[in-house]
Amino acid sequence: MNAEITLKSSPVCSQVVGRFAPSPTGPLHFGSLVTAVGSYCLAKHVGGRWLVRMEDLDGPRVVPGAADDILRTLEALALRWDGEVLYQSRRTSRYEAALECLRDEGHVFPCGCSRKEVLASAPHRGEEGPIYAGTCRNGLPGGREARSWRMRVPHRTIVFCDCLSGECRQCLASEVGDFVLRRADGLFAYQLAVVVDDAESGVTQVVRGADLLSSTPRQIYLYHCLGYPLPCYAHLPLVLAPDGEKVSKRHGAVSLDNSGGGRLIWEALRFLGQAVPEELRKLSPDEILSWGVRYFDGKTVPTYEC
Repeated sequence: MNAEITLKSSPVCSQVVGRFAPSPTGPLHFGSLVTAVGSYCLAKHVGGRWLVRMEDLDGPRVVPGAADDILRTLEALALRWDGEVLYQSRRTSRYEAALECLRDEGHVFPCGCSRKEVLASAPHRGEEGPIYAGTCRNGLPGGREARSWRMRVPHRTIVFCDCLSGECRQCLASEVGDFVLRRADGLFAYQLAVVVDDAESGVTQVVRGADLLSSTPRQIYLYHCLGYPLPCYAHLPLVLAPDGEKVSKRHGAVSLDNSGGGRLIWEALRFLGQAVPEELRKLSPDEILSWGVRYFDGKTVPTYEC
């Protein structure tokens, strides 16, 4: 039976807390800038706070100096954050505590399968790869040792409301499967880290790119199992390169040219469907962002089907 779990966003808080969480695997690119501008304006439009977190948990992919470069770029573009910057690499004890809590409640299990074995045994492909066949779900087979820890998901559909695109739904068991929370190399997975970080930072408004929409039901289920209050979610349209792929660091960094960065903020707001006047294009980032904060309208942001 595939029952539905309808999970509503948190009630209106006295203050909205938004965030921007780049990965320091290279300099800031235009796609990330769009997310930064969108999350900043949506939080500040209602007088909220805006936090910055560096998602540097995957050490082998981190580029030395990239975090500082991203922060300098944000400052140059007048995107000023509240409080201290959070670094995931310094928070592994918090992820371990959350995993221990999930272990105590029976929500996770050790898995001895290699990636090759998962690929070979998967019944079908899911949202982001092969669906785990459940080989170790009821205990490690004889002779196996734990390589990773997986979240045990129910055969239920998670239903939530995206603030921009409306109702979204996903059956965790058939579309994702039991997913990894701690990898074979010992690193904690993004799904667990982002939930713990947002919850412990008091984030109430998660604004990010639509490429992370399929991760949201997993994170919502983790919130539910850990007893955290849910944030509101809003997924922004993706910036695509000429080849049709999502713009990433390989397409180049944002360029702070003679316009002082104001043009970049203007273009980001235009991409997000905002009717920013043409005559503002040559103003400073501060001035254009002030317009964005005052007039940002979520109803005009391009949407997609969940």
